[in-house]
Amino acid sequence: MTFLFDIGRVLLDFNFEASLSRLFTDGDSNHAGRMERMLDRKDEFEAGRIEVETYIAWAIEVIGSHVTPAEFRDAWQQIFTPNEPMWACVRKLAADGHHLILFSNTNGIHCPWVFEEFPEFDLFAAGVLSFETGFIKPEPEIYHYAIDEHQLVPADTLYIDDLPQNIATGRELGFRCWQYDLNDHASFEAWLAENLKFKI
Repeated sequence: MTFLFDIGRVLLDFNFEASLSRLFTDGDSNHAGRMERMLDRKDEFEAGRIEVETYIAWAIEVIGSHVTPAEFRDAWQQIFTPNEPMWACVRKLAADGHHLILFSNTNGIHCPWVFEEFPEFDLFAAGVLSFETGFIKPEPEIYHYAIDEHQLVPADTLYIDDLPQNIATGRELGFRCWQYDLNDHASFEAWLAENLKFKI
């Protein structure tokens, strides 16, 4: 069986605001506004429509501080914590010979750093990463890219993502989908067992 796994809030939880807030000065009265403006262009960045260095320079200008590009990269990267129950499932699926593919909106600051920081990503045979394709979920183009690149049969492919709009596109294209909730891993395991007839 082939699986498509999202990264954020499926394999790794994340918190942009907590990590990026350290880039702002304590007396910044418009901290929230600057943060919102910086994240407003994240989709463009994750679609690969803005180069890494261009985005970093722009974001530092938005922050309005003397942050260095290296400090910005570090704060942007240090947002993740592993979702251990899901990784237990991934290890079991890999050991049982299933074909695992990453299918994620991400960017050139997080990758390849995240794969070096969390070596168990080696359990995945391949990845469809938004910034490398020019599209982001839920745009249908990135799903078609995944289908063509990996010769997927949607009806035989299990797709796990946390966002309803991403799942909606997946369902429209015929994937077997689960909208994952970090706070209800047990429901995912029940769905997985029903689909594969085994229990983690």
